[in-house]
Amino acid sequence: MKKPGLTTKEIMLKGTIIALIVTIPSLISFFLVWTITDNLIYGAVSSVIVHFIAMGFSLKISKKLLVKKDS
Repeated sequence: MKKPGLTTKEIMLKGTIIALIVTIPSLISFFLVWTITDNLIYGAVSSVIVHFIAMGFSLKISKKLLVKKDS
């Protein structure tokens, strides 16, 4: 009998998706601010702010993604 829950493969796939959701906006904001202002510090500060905002949303996203629905 198989245990209910997520398999290791599903956990790794969904974890990778959440990691991409968190890091891609941070990288985009860093490069946009850096190219527009030509200041590395402004780019770094803006990407840190966006990263923490994305981490706040990732909790909600992970609750929706990682819950296995019974079919």
